Amino acid sequence: MAARIIDGKQVAADLRNEVSSRLLRYTVKHGPIKLVAVLIGNDPASKIYAQSQRRRCLQAGVQHDLVELSSSITQPELLAEIDRLNADPSVTGIMIQLPLPREIDEAAIQYRIDPYKDVEGVNPANIGLLFYDHGIIAPCTALAVQELIHRSGVTVRGAEAVVVGQSGIVGRPISMFLGAQMATVTSCHVATRDLAAHTRAADILVVAVGKPHLIPGDWIKPGAVVIDVGINSVQQPGPDGKPVRRTVGDVHFESAREIAGAITPVPGGVGPVTVAMLLRNTVEAAYKQLNREL
Repeated sequence: MAARIIDGKQVAADLRNEVSSRLLRYTVKHGPIKLVAVLIGNDPASKIYAQSQRRRCLQAGVQHDLVELSSSITQPELLAEIDRLNADPSVTGIMIQLPLPREIDEAAIQYRIDPYKDVEGVNPANIGLLFYDHGIIAPCTALAVQELIHRSGVTVRGAEAVVVGQSGIVGRPISMFLGAQMATVTSCHVATRDLAAHTRAADILVVAVGKPHLIPGDWIKPGAVVIDVGINSVQQPGPDGKPVRRTVGDVHFESAREIAGAITPVPGGVGPVTVAMLLRNTVEAAYKQLNREL
């Protein structure tokens, strides 16, 4: 029997509905919530993402400002801009659009964002607090994966969970979330020997590498829950034989859906939920600023 498809678009819609009541309560009592996105340079993909993000925010009732800065900006100038936003009480959320110019230290920029305004959860302070199960704001993609696993109906406690990919804001936080929920977690990466032996043992398999079709169907345990975080653009033959570009995941969806119990598609899986989590984090950040703990 083919796997149940976990509809990320529907999950995202549910999350936006859940956030709307908290957003309304905040704005009635405390005024508007405002997210400021900082864009450096003229990267077309970043601009498209920023425009989509703005549309989602305005639809939800969150103010959204886009600060566009020249690609020639220096690191001290960018740090000063972040300091200005940190100090502005009308700004409740800050995010930095990537990529940054090569000359700028990405980690230093992320560390400068006020942890309570860091709606993407990328400040090293927020990442570090996850080790103590006491994060202020967690990374959006890791939260999206956690939500999708929850919506799959799988029992996490006692499950064998395998996370392929150990980036600082996706794979590692996901591993920590699953461990905190009492799963037995195996963290796989580029140096893992016999990756298939690990993935075939997984009740819950999360793949976040950025390599198209890394995991074929016969590497998956029958009935497993598969969460595919990868978004890859590949060129494949179209119906007329001419090459066309398609977006695919890190998991070979067609073969995996014949083995898995539940699986996220690409596109339409983790991506929409990550965007919804950004909105939820933006509202959560505003509430947490009312009663800061640091």
